[in-house]
Amino acid sequence: MSTAVTVVTPGQRLGYAQDYIAGPGTYEKDGLLYASVVGAKKLYKNENDPLQTITIIREKEQSSVPTVGSTVTGRITKVNPRFASVSINVVEDTPCKEDFQGVIRVQDVRATDRDKVKIYNSFRPGDIIRAEVISLGDARSYYLSTAQNELGVIFAKSVAGETMIPISWQEMQCPRTKVIEYRKCAKPF
Repeated sequence: MSTAVTVVTPGQRLGYAQDYIAGPGTYEKDGLLYASVVGAKKLYKNENDPLQTITIIREKEQSSVPTVGSTVTGRITKVNPRFASVSINVVEDTPCKEDFQGVIRVQDVRATDRDKVKIYNSFRPGDIIRAEVISLGDARSYYLSTAQNELGVIFAKSVAGETMIPISWQEMQCPRTKVIEYRKCAKPF
């Protein structure tokens, strides 16, 4: 049962540690309790504890944001001869609340034979890919790379609408029609 609600900011003193139990969003330092996040301060009493518990409830949870070196998962939205556009949905293992835009340039598709890469033989719109953020890029999108073996297409549908199976690092096959399509496949973990 809640008894009081006030908005607090990080570092704001909440009370003495001997008078309250520190809950989520709080920390103790030198016998005092402080807020560690922005949010609403809530006091509640648990039946088993003699003291009230202080928690800070955030109004909105933080979204994951791509950083240089992080692994992202996304969907190819558009392909042209110079780059593939990606809608980033997951950063590391955390889903994004809103999608971020990324670009895989032709020179960042694979580590060797960069001058022979044809982007349409590596990705198609609708493919789900795993990539690494190599740069924060420009104002519109992050620069991504699939040059490592474990990065590339992890899920693709064939022209017939079936989920394709990787048969090499650069080919996937439709299980129904047996048609082989080119992709830059990610090595499974």
